Amino acid sequence: MDEIEVPQYFICPISLQIMKDPVTAITGITYDRDSIEHWLFSNKNTTCPVSKQPLPRDSDLTPNHTLRRLIQAWCTQNSALGIDRIPTPKPPLNNIQVLKLLKDLKDPKMKLKSLMQLELLAAENQRNKKCLLEAGVPKAMILFIVSCYRKGQIEEGLEEALSFLQFVKVPAEEVRLLLAENDQIVLDALTWVLACEIKKNSMAVKSHAVFVLKTIIHRGDPSVLERLKPEFFERIVKVLRCGITQQGMSAALRVLLSACSWGRNRIMMVEAGAVFELIEIELGAPEKRITEHTLSILFHLCSSANGRAQFLCHEGSIAVLTERILKVSAAVDEKAIYVLSLISKFSATKMVLQEMLRVGTVSKLFMLLQADHAKYIKDKAMEILKSHSEVWKNSPCFLQA
Repeated sequence: MDEIEVPQYFICPISLQIMKDPVTAITGITYDRDSIEHWLFSNKNTTCPVSKQPLPRDSDLTPNHTLRRLIQAWCTQNSALGIDRIPTPKPPLNNIQVLKLLKDLKDPKMKLKSLMQLELLAAENQRNKKCLLEAGVPKAMILFIVSCYRKGQIEEGLEEALSFLQFVKVPAEEVRLLLAENDQIVLDALTWVLACEIKKNSMAVKSHAVFVLKTIIHRGDPSVLERLKPEFFERIVKVLRCGITQQGMSAALRVLLSACSWGRNRIMMVEAGAVFELIEIELGAPEKRITEHTLSILFHLCSSANGRAQFLCHEGSIAVLTERILKVSAAVDEKAIYVLSLISKFSATKMVLQEMLRVGTVSKLFMLLQADHAKYIKDKAMEILKSHSEVWKNSPCFLQA
């Protein structure tokens, strides 16, 4: 292949490979469809890579059939030299096809097939996502999930509907309209999925449901957070306890963190046992972003007496918090110090202070004072050390300081 001279105009300016589906942009430059769509949609660029002229993401990409036929003919002529023939690309998805699939959703015999096809189309490429979004498919998926909830039964296709909503996120304006039209029922339907006994692919289905919950809460009206119920938190905490995918866990933690802005939500989280489960997650040594989320939530929950009591009831709480300091990120250090400050200020029994000494919290605080950290974090660490210096003054850390 390297020894064959390929006509330059067969080569995509982005991928530098022979084009399989050449399309011409409004700037007059021809690219391989996959490459230019990735440039526009995934990388979110708005200029032509070659001409640098404006190239809006919703601009037309015109199939260059003449060039494609030339490329196919050339590939056929050089097949003996190891050149693979390029098949004729499928026509782009259009609105008529999507509306036909949506119509099939109403037919019990066609529903599952239609949902599976919509999921596959959403996963295929950015062009399909744009077409599906414009046809209102995300709303149809949400309403299908609500329909399952109203019937009180897990129907075939639920996993596909939830998976679709991970590929094609519901726009913020549509989320607000859905919540205005259906009030609390959308959130109730999604949390209902978390509580259901699902025999097949339970972890994946519940992870998808949590991801959609995160999208609804982040893109909906902030007042949604005021109306959350105890069952909402109980079910999210249960999902964290029983197991969920890494992506699902991250989404669940983002939901809890968003809800922390309301005091009543923090109370419900504590009552649902969130503090204990957050510590259990940390004991599993998760990735950086998970730790940043868990410690941020713990800081909010430990602002209450019940939250701190739950924190201290877990035997590994202070130890795992101490272990994270200076090992993950500056954001984790900040939240860990703030949690320790709350414990030190409001819950510092003799047993707690001895535990902080035993698991190395005191020595970590001294190490943080020497680290390259913001002054306010060092001041907070020094405040903890000073407030209990009488108890810790005979420890090796104080003697060496």
